[in-house]
Amino acid sequence: MRAPIAVSDVDHHFTRVNGIRLHYVLVGSGPPLYLLHGYPQSWYMWRKMIPLLAGQFGLVIPDLRGYGDSDKPRDGYDKRTMAADIRELARHLGHEKFGMVGHDRGGRVAHRYALDHGETLTGVSVLDIVPTRTVFERTDQRLAAGYWHWFFFQVPDLAELLIGAAPEATLRYFFRAWSGDPLAIEEEAVREYLRAFLLPGTIRASLEDYRAGATIDLEHDADHDTRKIAVPLQVIWGGMGKMDALFDVLQTWREKADNAEGQVIEKSGHFIPEETPEPLAELLIGFFDKLG
Repeated sequence: MRAPIAVSDVDHHFTRVNGIRLHYVLVGSGPPLYLLHGYPQSWYMWRKMIPLLAGQFGLVIPDLRGYGDSDKPRDGYDKRTMAADIRELARHLGHEKFGMVGHDRGGRVAHRYALDHGETLTGVSVLDIVPTRTVFERTDQRLAAGYWHWFFFQVPDLAELLIGAAPEATLRYFFRAWSGDPLAIEEEAVREYLRAFLLPGTIRASLEDYRAGATIDLEHDADHDTRKIAVPLQVIWGGMGKMDALFDVLQTWREKADNAEGQVIEKSGHFIPEETPEPLAELLIGFFDKLG
């Protein structure tokens, strides 16, 4: 595997979109491909993917609203607004058509983006998630135990207080508990994630992301049974993660998309771009190459 990219090895940019200042990284050349990170991370989660993809794609890697070095406003964490942030970023960069990959929370932004702005996409890939509405509709004892944080994060103030009292322990817990290989997220990466997590507003903003997922996002998703993703959809998930144990992952997306394909990466947990970057890169390149 090629060496991970250091924070200093790429070009960092800021622009104002949708009323906030968004931080993003540009690297590589070729058709644009947007990479959206998940919780509790930032653009940096794609560091191992950059050497594998930058030779074929012009990568656009933002910090989502509320995360990393992007602004952390009081509101706007519904996925419709977060998708609009990315739509305005694409306009700013002059990209009329592009691919999109979203992991975890970024996958939920990508899902909403495909519904609201699908005409701008060649295709979309979502990593290690099932649709938000599906999670809540099918919650049972096993899922509630596995995804306890979704419910804990709904508690205003208390969640901020407890996570803020032990932010490093919180991050290290999630990285170990959700990884198939606990060593896949190296110490340097943990320190970078912790730096961003400790910026004023990040803990609150990331919790508001989950709170929107349990409230306004469900209202926006109410039309999913009749309105599907029209662009080609790729679904990839980790065989050592909770998704594989709790859901028929691909089938959940076939219920929400006109054209869905995908597969499991058996040796990965939740953090696929960091645990198994080379198999993931092969699948992404194969999918987006055939879309032109």
